Amino acid sequence: MSAIINQVSRHAGIVLTATAVLALTEASSFAAKSTCDGVKVEMTKARKAEYAPLVASAMEAKIKPAQVEFGALIESGNWSAAYISTPVSDDGMMFFETVNGRKRFREVWGGWAEPSERPELAAWARKLGAPDDLAKCFAWIVTENE
Repeated sequence: MSAIINQVSRHAGIVLTATAVLALTEASSFAAKSTCDGVKVEMTKARKAEYAPLVASAMEAKIKPAQVEFGALIESGNWSAAYISTPVSDDGMMFFETVNGRKRFREVWGGWAEPSERPELAAWARKLGAPDDLAKCFAWIVTENE
């Protein structure tokens, strides 16, 4: 009898663990969706091809656009940001503002941040001029991807 109880307990523990992991995954997906509502977050080949030369030209070290890897591309209004990785830099979020129809590099954020720092990160992006929805989405992306 105790062997049956042990087996039932073990299976119940597995089911509870799987349920908890599923709930956390769904909560994380929901947070991403709601945090980035109103922000264009599609990462298509065409968008990567558009941003790769912008990123490469904004770098101090010479790199080729093909060396730019993207973790995220977000846009809202005249502002956009690319979470990038290159062979010559740490990962970072590069901000661009569209002026007279051309995207211009404004600033880069690099480093590591905790989810508790999201308000400060969003405030930093807003101070650059980024819209509130893009600023909040940026803060969520850089704290979830670390």
